[in-house]
Amino acid sequence: MAVSLLANDVSDLCIGKPAVRALPLSAAAGDLAATVRKGPRAAAAACIAVGPARGAVVGRAGLADVLCLLCSSPDALARPGAALARPVSALLPKDGAGEVRRVDPRSSVLEALDAILSGAQVLAVPLRNGGRKKQLTGVAGVTSDFCWLTQEDLVRYFLNSISLFYHVAARSVSSLGLVRPDFLSMRPDEAALSAVPLIRCAIATETAVAVVSADGHLVGEISTAHLAACDETAAAAIATLSAADLMAYIDYFGSPPEHILRAIKTGLKAKGLDAMLELMEDETMTSFSLSSSSSDEDTGRAHLRRPSSGSFGRRSTEEPVVCSPASSLVAVMVQALAHRVSYLWVLDEEDDCRLAGIVTFADILRLFREQLQ
Repeated sequence: MAVSLLANDVSDLCIGKPAVRALPLSAAAGDLAATVRKGPRAAAAACIAVGPARGAVVGRAGLADVLCLLCSSPDALARPGAALARPVSALLPKDGAGEVRRVDPRSSVLEALDAILSGAQVLAVPLRNGGRKKQLTGVAGVTSDFCWLTQEDLVRYFLNSISLFYHVAARSVSSLGLVRPDFLSMRPDEAALSAVPLIRCAIATETAVAVVSADGHLVGEISTAHLAACDETAAAAIATLSAADLMAYIDYFGSPPEHILRAIKTGLKAKGLDAMLELMEDETMTSFSLSSSSSDEDTGRAHLRRPSSGSFGRRSTEEPVVCSPASSLVAVMVQALAHRVSYLWVLDEEDDCRLAGIVTFADILRLFREQLQ
C-alpha cells in the first residue's frame, strides 16, 4: 500500500498551484495587508516572507496576523499608523509556532507528511521552470518562486486513495481517537480583545476559537479565515466589542448592523483611541465611495449581504462546520474539504449537542502516518 500511495513526489501535489506572493522582512505590515487584499482570491490568505539570502523562506503572514499586531498592546491600538509601519518580521511568531519549511519538489509525499507532523504549519515548494510564477507578476509588484503545500493538500491526497485505508475509513472519529477534548474557547460575553492570544494560537494550529455558552453549547467561532476577509479596521471591533458582537461584525463586514458600529465608535472614544477611530472612519468612507460608484449588478450583490427586517444573525454560510462523534473518518474528510476548513467541531448528540471537542487535519494526517507504518 505504502509503495503505490507514496510513489508520487511533492511536485505532483503542486500541479496548478499559483505562486505565493513574496515580501521582504523589512516591508511594512501595512504593505502586507494591502498586498493580501489586492491579490487573487486563491492566494488571499497570506504572503510569504523571505530573508536576505536567495531562496530563504522565513515565514508566512496574513491579515489575521496584522490584526493581532494592531491589538497586541495599548500603544499599538493608540497609534495604529506606527504599528502598521512596523516590519513584516514583527508579525512572525518568536516561538517557532506556525513554522514554514522549504522542501525540495522531488521530495516524497512521505517526507512532506513527516515535515508537517514534525511541526511545520505549511511547506514552501520551489516552482519548477514552466510553473505559474508569471501569473502573479504585477500583483502589488511582487512575485515568488514558491507555492504552498498545506495540510489540506495532503488530506485531499489521502482522500483520493481512501480505498487503501478501508479498515479505518468507515470507522467513527470517536473510535479512532480523533476527537480532541482540548480546544481554544471563550464565552460570548467576554471581551474580544482577550481573544488575541487565542487567535495567534489558532493561526499557528490552523484552527479557530470556539465561542461557547456557559452550558457548553457552541455559539459560533472566531475564525482566522473570516478575519482574513476583513481589513485593518477590524482591529477597532476587536478592541471594543464582546466575542458575540465581534462574530456579528465579521459576518457582516462591509455592512455591519448600525448598533454594532455605534458600539465600536463609542468604545473607541471611551478608550481615547482617536487615531483608531479616524482610521475606521477613513476606511468606511472609502468603502462607501467604491460602493456608490459600482454597477447596479454589484450593488445588488452587496445588498444581499445586509441583514433583513432590521435584525441580524449569523449567516448560514458562516456557521461553524460540525460533526458527530459517530461521524466516519471519510465523512469528516469530505465535509472539511468541501467547506475549506482544516478542523471540525464535534457536537455530542447524546449530551444535548454540547461541544465535545475538535477534529483537526493534523490529527487525521497523524492517523494516516500510523497506518502507513
